[in-house]
Amino acid sequence: MGMTPQGKPRLEGYDLIGDVHGCGATLVTLLEKLGYERRGGVYRHPRRKVIFLGDLIDRGPRIRLAVTVARRMVEEGEAHIVMGNHEYNALAYSYPAPPGSGKRWLREHTPRNNRLIRETLEQYYDYTNEWEDTLAWFKTIPLCLEIDGIRVVHACWDHALIKRLTKRHPDACMDDAFLEESTDASTDAFAILDRLTRGANIPLPRGIQIHSGDGFTRQSFRAHFWSEDPVVWGDVVFQPDNLPGDLESRLLEPGERRRLSYYGSDQPPLFIGHYWCEGVPSLPTHNIACLDYSAVKYGRLVAYRWSGEQTLNADRFVWVRVPREESLLSG
Repeated sequence: MGMTPQGKPRLEGYDLIGDVHGCGATLVTLLEKLGYERRGGVYRHPRRKVIFLGDLIDRGPRIRLAVTVARRMVEEGEAHIVMGNHEYNALAYSYPAPPGSGKRWLREHTPRNNRLIRETLEQYYDYTNEWEDTLAWFKTIPLCLEIDGIRVVHACWDHALIKRLTKRHPDACMDDAFLEESTDASTDAFAILDRLTRGANIPLPRGIQIHSGDGFTRQSFRAHFWSEDPVVWGDVVFQPDNLPGDLESRLLEPGERRRLSYYGSDQPPLFIGHYWCEGVPSLPTHNIACLDYSAVKYGRLVAYRWSGEQTLNADRFVWVRVPREESLLSG
C-alpha cells in the first residue's frame, strides 16, 4: 500500500455496488463484508471507496436506511453515486408540471407509477422533511461517471448522448430545466435520460407481453449494447425474463438496430446495474460488469472490487444473499 505525499494511504480502488432497492440491512452487511467500518456515522475503508450504481429506493423494506447509508458516504467523500431510473422517477413524480402543460406532475400519478413508488412514500410518510431533503439530494446525483480509468452508468453508456449531456452539463447532473425537459419524449433531455437510466428497449409484437419477475407486465424487452453486429433479437436481449415463443430468432429490423447503442471491447471497463440478472454473478464481456442481481427478489446484493485492472475478472465479485425478510415485495 503506497502513501500519498500528505502521508495518507493511497486509494487502492473502488467497490462498485449494484441496485440496492431498499435492502438497507443487506447493504450494511455487504459493506462490512468488504471491510468498511462505521465511524462517525459513516461507513469508511482506509484504502477504498464505493461507487453506487443507483436505484437505492423502491420495493424493499429499509429504503430510508439504504438512502441514509449511501448519502452519508457520498457527502463524506467515501463514495460516489450515479442516478438510477428509480431516483429519476421519484423526482419526476414529486415535482409539479409547468403551468399550461395540461398535467399536474412531471410524471403522472397513474396506478402503475403510484405502485412503483408506493413503498418509498410509505416509509417516508412520517418523515416529510426528510423526504423533501432526499429529493433535493437526488437532484445532485450525476447521470454518469468517468473516474480513474472506469466508467459508470445505471443502464447504458451511449457515447454520443453522453457527449451531448456533458456539453450542456459538464458535471453530468440535471438542473430544473433539464428535469422538466426530460419528461417530454420529443426532447434531447428525454433521449439522454431514457437511454442512460433505462437502456434500449425493443417493443414486442402487438398483443404479446412479458410478465416480469418484478410484478409488472411489459410490452418491450431490455436490450444490451455490446454486440457489435447483432442479427436477431436473441443477440441483444438482456433480462431474466425469456422472450415468448420463438422471438429470440426474430430478425432485428433496421429501425430496431438504430435503437441500439454500442460499447466496444476496446473501451475502458464499464459498470452498470438495472438489468435484474440472476444466479451467480458473471461477466457479459471482459470490459463490462452488470451488478444488478435482483437483490429485492431474494437474489444477491453484488459488488465488484476494482483495483485498476483493464480486463475484468469474475473472481472480483463479492455478494451477500438477501434474506427473505429483507426482500419482501409488497402487493
